[in-house]
Amino acid sequence: MRWRFTVRRAVPFLVLALVAAVLAGCGGTGTPAGSGGGSAQGGQIRIATGGTGGVYYIYGGAMADVLSKHLPGVNAVAEVTSASVDNILLLAQGDAELAFSLADTAYLAVQGQDPFDGPQPVKALAVLYNNYNHLVTRADSGIRTLADLKGKRVSTGAPGSGTEVTALRILEAAGLDPDTDVQREFLGVQESADALRDGRIDAFFWSGGYPTGAVSDLANTPGLDIYIVPMGEVVDDLVQKYGAVYVEDIFPAGAYSGDVKEDTPTVAVPNYLLVPAGMDEQRAYDILKTLFEHKDELVAVHPEAEKLTLENAVTGQVVEYHPGAIRYYQEQGAWNR
Repeated sequence: MRWRFTVRRAVPFLVLALVAAVLAGCGGTGTPAGSGGGSAQGGQIRIATGGTGGVYYIYGGAMADVLSKHLPGVNAVAEVTSASVDNILLLAQGDAELAFSLADTAYLAVQGQDPFDGPQPVKALAVLYNNYNHLVTRADSGIRTLADLKGKRVSTGAPGSGTEVTALRILEAAGLDPDTDVQREFLGVQESADALRDGRIDAFFWSGGYPTGAVSDLANTPGLDIYIVPMGEVVDDLVQKYGAVYVEDIFPAGAYSGDVKEDTPTVAVPNYLLVPAGMDEQRAYDILKTLFEHKDELVAVHPEAEKLTLENAVTGQVVEYHPGAIRYYQEQGAWNR
């Protein structure tokens, strides 16, 4: 399978706006930055994913392949980003047509709360699967609870990522001040895994499906056992403060190699597939229909795609669904709102 990957980093809004204006003047997309039109020249569909060590990247690559193969005239590409926050900004600025996002970040986006400057024009196509918040450490680190992180070197995720948003909330729910009680590092999942392997950090947060490749590779490092710190005890506090964007879920025993020998409760958060609010209804419908009809090809690439079901896809309560998605679910008898 030949995946279509390109690398993108979110850039300041002003630069994006200037580039879009120049393109429009030269006969480009005709969609000004910030309009959320979701239209791309030449039938291109740009999928904003995440870092190379995470599930978003792999799943997005599979989506790109499916859409390119089965939607006439479409060239889909999966793009590396810092994940949820940056993905939503890319959608809103007209620089992506599909994006992965954690539910808690998506909620902040549509409400216009920090780190977003005002409500962002995005809609939901589907809830894909739950992200599991990982707190990974060495088995011999002595870290067994969230409280044990005090004074430790901890990566809370890449800046502009959903991992960072959730990690800071988890630390606060555990009674820790992220700015004073831990020595924060700002690393993506692959960089975090490398740093833990090399002894440069003591633990790292990561929000993703399992198995996540970077964590699996770390767990299979000869002479190194990992431990997944349980975090289920903070779910009630998170729900009370932020609403029902968090649930408790379980890493099953053996989810990763190493000292992961029993079921481990953690904080889980749903993953959305988002589109610009202004995307054409038929385009959104066709994208969603194609993904469902060729789900087997997605599952062949990553097992989390098995959770793309009509029942799960419509469970989102945070972001309004796109009219094209609603039409598809109504036709399938899955929409009962």
